[in-house]
Amino acid sequence: MGHRLSKIYTRTGDSGTTGLGDGSRVAKDDLRIGALGDVDELNACVGILRSQIAASAIADKAAAWDKPLSLIQHWLFDLGGEVCIPNYTLLQPVCVEFLEKEIDRMNESLPMLKDFILPSGTLACSYAHQARAVCRRAERALMSVQARDQNIQAAALQLLNRLSDWLFVASRALQRAEGGSEVLWQKNINETI
Repeated sequence: MGHRLSKIYTRTGDSGTTGLGDGSRVAKDDLRIGALGDVDELNACVGILRSQIAASAIADKAAAWDKPLSLIQHWLFDLGGEVCIPNYTLLQPVCVEFLEKEIDRMNESLPMLKDFILPSGTLACSYAHQARAVCRRAERALMSVQARDQNIQAAALQLLNRLSDWLFVASRALQRAEGGSEVLWQKNINETI
Protein backbone atom coordinates (compact mmCIF):
# COMPACT_ATOMS: atom_id res chain seq x y z
CA MET A 1 0.00 0.00 0.00
CA GLY A 2 1.56 3.27 -1.13
CA HIS A 3 -0.21 5.58 1.30
CA ARG A 4 -1.30 4.83 4.82
CA LEU A 5 -4.51 6.35 6.10
CA SER A 6 -3.53 8.08 9.30
CA LYS A 7 -6.37 10.55 9.11
CA ILE A 8 -9.76 9.22 8.04
CA TYR A 9 -11.51 12.51 7.34
CA THR A 10 -9.99 14.83 4.76
CA ARG A 11 -12.84 17.30 4.14
CA THR A 12 -12.07 17.11 0.40
CA GLY A 13 -15.49 15.57 -0.26
CA ASP A 14 -17.50 18.22 1.57
CA SER A 15 -18.35 19.93 -1.71
CA GLY A 16 -19.99 16.82 -3.18
CA THR A 17 -17.04 15.39 -5.10
CA THR A 18 -14.78 12.45 -4.42
CA GLY A 19 -11.41 11.34 -5.70
CA LEU A 20 -10.81 8.36 -7.97
CA GLY A 21 -7.68 6.26 -7.75
CA ASP A 22 -6.16 8.03 -10.75
CA GLY A 23 -6.34 11.39 -8.96
CA SER A 24 -9.34 12.76 -10.87
CA ARG A 25 -12.38 14.07 -9.01
CA VAL A 26 -15.98 13.22 -9.84
CA ALA A 27 -19.37 13.99 -8.35
CA LYS A 28 -20.43 11.66 -5.57
CA ASP A 29 -23.48 10.71 -7.62
CA ASP A 30 -21.33 9.72 -10.63
CA LEU A 31 -22.23 6.30 -12.09
CA ARG A 32 -18.76 5.01 -11.25
CA ILE A 33 -19.15 5.97 -7.59
CA GLY A 34 -22.61 4.36 -7.50
CA ALA A 35 -21.15 1.12 -8.89
CA LEU A 36 -18.30 1.29 -6.40
CA GLY A 37 -20.80 1.65 -3.56
CA ASP A 38 -22.81 -1.34 -4.80
CA VAL A 39 -19.67 -3.49 -4.97
CA ASP A 40 -18.73 -2.36 -1.45
CA GLU A 41 -22.24 -3.20 -0.18
CA LEU A 42 -22.01 -6.61 -1.85
CA ASN A 43 -18.69 -7.26 -0.12
CA ALA A 44 -20.30 -6.36 3.22
CA CYS A 45 -23.19 -8.77 2.48
CA VAL A 46 -20.71 -11.56 1.72
CA GLY A 47 -18.97 -10.76 5.03
CA ILE A 48 -22.29 -11.09 6.89
CA LEU A 49 -22.96 -14.40 5.12
CA ARG A 50 -19.50 -15.61 6.08
CA SER A 51 -20.07 -14.67 9.73
CA GLN A 52 -23.50 -16.30 9.79
CA ILE A 53 -22.16 -19.59 8.44
CA ALA A 54 -19.51 -19.61 11.17
CA ALA A 55 -22.23 -19.10 13.80
CA SER A 56 -24.81 -21.46 12.29
CA ALA A 57 -25.79 -25.08 12.78
CA ILE A 58 -23.20 -26.00 10.14
CA ALA A 59 -20.32 -24.23 11.91
CA ASP A 60 -18.40 -27.52 11.79
CA LYS A 61 -18.41 -27.15 7.97
CA ALA A 62 -17.63 -23.43 8.02
CA ALA A 63 -14.05 -23.97 6.87
CA ALA A 64 -15.29 -25.45 3.58
CA TRP A 65 -17.35 -22.31 2.99
CA ASP A 66 -14.73 -19.89 4.29
CA LYS A 67 -12.19 -20.39 1.48
CA PRO A 68 -14.53 -19.48 -1.40
CA LEU A 69 -16.10 -16.64 0.59
CA SER A 70 -12.67 -15.26 1.46
CA LEU A 71 -11.62 -15.40 -2.20
CA ILE A 72 -14.87 -13.71 -3.21
CA GLN A 73 -14.31 -10.87 -0.74
CA HIS A 74 -10.79 -10.33 -2.03
CA TRP A 75 -11.99 -10.39 -5.64
CA LEU A 76 -14.70 -7.86 -4.82
CA PHE A 77 -12.08 -5.61 -3.24
CA ASP A 78 -10.00 -5.97 -6.41
CA LEU A 79 -13.09 -5.15 -8.45
CA GLY A 80 -13.51 -2.00 -6.37
CA GLY A 81 -9.94 -1.09 -7.31
CA GLU A 82 -10.74 -1.55 -11.00
CA VAL A 83 -13.83 0.63 -10.70
CA CYS A 84 -11.95 3.29 -8.72
CA ILE A 85 -9.02 3.41 -11.17
CA PRO A 86 -10.26 3.62 -14.77
CA ASN A 87 -8.50 1.21 -17.18
CA TYR A 88 -6.77 -0.62 -14.32
CA THR A 89 -6.82 -4.44 -14.23
CA LEU A 90 -6.61 -6.58 -11.11
CA LEU A 91 -9.08 -9.41 -11.77
CA GLN A 92 -8.01 -12.47 -13.70
CA PRO A 93 -10.17 -15.05 -15.55
CA VAL A 94 -9.25 -17.63 -12.89
CA CYS A 95 -11.82 -16.10 -10.51
CA VAL A 96 -14.67 -16.79 -12.95
CA GLU A 97 -13.35 -20.30 -13.61
CA PHE A 98 -13.20 -20.98 -9.86
CA LEU A 99 -16.81 -19.87 -9.37
CA GLU A 100 -17.99 -22.05 -12.26
CA LYS A 101 -16.26 -25.12 -10.79
CA GLU A 102 -17.78 -24.37 -7.38
CA ILE A 103 -21.25 -23.97 -8.88
CA ASP A 104 -20.90 -27.34 -10.62
CA ARG A 105 -19.62 -28.96 -7.41
CA MET A 106 -22.50 -27.62 -5.28
CA ASN A 107 -25.08 -28.47 -7.93
CA GLU A 108 -24.05 -32.15 -7.95
CA SER A 109 -25.72 -32.74 -4.58
CA LEU A 110 -28.80 -30.60 -5.19
CA PRO A 111 -32.05 -31.85 -6.67
CA MET A 112 -33.10 -30.45 -10.01
CA LEU A 113 -34.95 -27.20 -9.60
CA LYS A 114 -38.49 -27.60 -10.96
CA ASP A 115 -40.12 -24.57 -9.33
CA PHE A 116 -39.20 -21.02 -8.46
CA ILE A 117 -38.00 -20.57 -4.91
CA LEU A 118 -38.55 -17.61 -2.64
CA PRO A 119 -35.56 -15.85 -1.07
CA SER A 120 -36.23 -17.35 2.34
CA GLY A 121 -35.12 -20.10 4.66
CA THR A 122 -32.37 -20.28 7.26
CA LEU A 123 -30.43 -17.14 8.07
CA ALA A 124 -27.43 -18.27 6.02
CA CYS A 125 -29.66 -19.11 3.06
CA SER A 126 -31.45 -15.76 3.35
CA TYR A 127 -28.19 -13.83 3.57
CA ALA A 128 -26.98 -15.61 0.43
CA HIS A 129 -30.17 -14.50 -1.34
CA GLN A 130 -29.67 -10.92 -0.12
CA ALA A 131 -26.08 -10.94 -1.39
CA ARG A 132 -27.33 -12.32 -4.73
CA ALA A 133 -29.81 -9.45 -5.09
CA VAL A 134 -27.14 -6.86 -4.25
CA CYS A 135 -24.78 -8.60 -6.69
CA ARG A 136 -27.32 -8.21 -9.51
CA ARG A 137 -27.66 -4.49 -8.65
CA ALA A 138 -23.87 -4.08 -8.70
CA GLU A 139 -23.78 -5.82 -12.07
CA ARG A 140 -26.41 -3.43 -13.48
CA ALA A 141 -24.51 -0.44 -12.10
CA LEU A 142 -21.26 -1.66 -13.64
CA MET A 143 -23.02 -2.20 -16.97
CA SER A 144 -24.11 1.46 -16.86
CA VAL A 145 -20.51 2.54 -16.32
CA GLN A 146 -19.42 0.26 -19.18
CA ALA A 147 -22.07 1.72 -21.51
CA ARG A 148 -20.85 5.26 -20.78
CA ASP A 149 -17.10 4.87 -20.34
CA GLN A 150 -16.27 1.68 -22.25
CA ASN A 151 -13.41 0.94 -19.86
CA ILE A 152 -14.67 -1.80 -17.60
CA GLN A 153 -12.75 -5.04 -18.06
CA ALA A 154 -14.67 -8.13 -19.25
CA ALA A 155 -13.55 -10.13 -16.20
CA ALA A 156 -15.26 -7.60 -13.90
CA LEU A 157 -18.65 -8.07 -15.54
CA GLN A 158 -18.17 -11.84 -15.76
CA LEU A 159 -17.26 -12.01 -12.07
CA LEU A 160 -20.50 -10.36 -10.97
CA ASN A 161 -22.59 -12.41 -13.37
CA ARG A 162 -21.08 -15.69 -12.19
CA LEU A 163 -21.06 -14.62 -8.54
CA SER A 164 -24.82 -14.05 -8.56
CA ASP A 165 -25.21 -17.61 -9.90
CA TRP A 166 -22.81 -18.90 -7.22
CA LEU A 167 -24.79 -17.12 -4.49
CA PHE A 168 -28.06 -18.60 -5.76
CA VAL A 169 -26.68 -22.15 -5.75
CA ALA A 170 -25.00 -21.48 -2.38
CA SER A 171 -28.37 -20.42 -0.93
CA ARG A 172 -29.82 -23.78 -1.96
CA ALA A 173 -26.82 -25.72 -0.62
CA LEU A 174 -26.87 -23.82 2.68
CA GLN A 175 -30.59 -24.43 3.15
CA ARG A 176 -30.09 -28.17 2.66
CA ALA A 177 -26.96 -28.28 4.81
CA GLU A 178 -28.96 -26.89 7.72
CA GLY A 179 -31.69 -29.48 7.22
CA GLY A 180 -34.24 -27.17 5.67
CA SER A 181 -36.17 -27.38 2.45
CA GLU A 182 -36.55 -24.64 -0.09
CA VAL A 183 -39.50 -22.29 0.17
CA LEU A 184 -41.30 -22.71 -3.13
CA TRP A 185 -43.25 -20.01 -4.92
CA GLN A 186 -46.93 -20.92 -5.11
CA LYS A 187 -48.77 -20.02 -8.26
CA ASN A 188 -52.25 -18.59 -7.70
CA ILE A 189 -51.58 -18.01 -3.97
CA ASN A 190 -54.55 -15.64 -3.84
CA GLU A 191 -56.90 -18.60 -4.32
CA THR A 192 -55.84 -19.94 -0.92
CA ILE A 193 -57.01 -16.84 0.96
